Amino acid sequence: MPFRAEKYRILISRVAGAIILFFVLASKSHWQTGNELFTSILFFIGIVLVGVASLGRMWCSLYVAGYKDKQLVTNGPYSLCRNPLYFFSLIGAIGIGFCTETLTFPILFLILFASYYPFVIKSEEKRLSSNFGAEFESYIHNTPAFFPKFSLFDEPATYQVNPVVYRIHIFSALWFVWLAGILEVIEGLRETGAIGSLWSIY
Repeated sequence: MPFRAEKYRILISRVAGAIILFFVLASKSHWQTGNELFTSILFFIGIVLVGVASLGRMWCSLYVAGYKDKQLVTNGPYSLCRNPLYFFSLIGAIGIGFCTETLTFPILFLILFASYYPFVIKSEEKRLSSNFGAEFESYIHNTPAFFPKFSLFDEPATYQVNPVVYRIHIFSALWFVWLAGILEVIEGLRETGAIGSLWSIY
């Protein structure tokens, strides 16, 4: 399961995304009528989390782009925890959930992430252990797996970046911003009556 989880991560994420998009299109927030302040707060929380996630993913990409499986990256965000890219992805997923102006979607995204990504992380770390041996074992011993420990932060004075690979990674890092924009378009279409909804979600 761990190997397959990593191998098919992108495919599974896209399929899950398509299913979730259907439910977003077919749903409206229960709070939209008479609870404008509450829905505005939910959306604001979502946008803040999406912004943090996007910046964090670009930061991670700056360090790892072009170096995957070639060298063990332990600086910058990777000095805080071993999986900062997934940490920021979780923040972004929860942010998108809040951008739906519901409480159900952020909880659902958290459950889905917690149900699947531990297998991906386990698979990747098994591969890294095989590739880098004692160096990675030392990294595991000194650095938390998922939640950042800010006292460990280590940043080099200079860092060589592959601009071509990084440019590609930027588009991936901005997915959450684009998704938030899509949700706003859907909301605008729903308000004009161009699209309807099958049910309301809390």
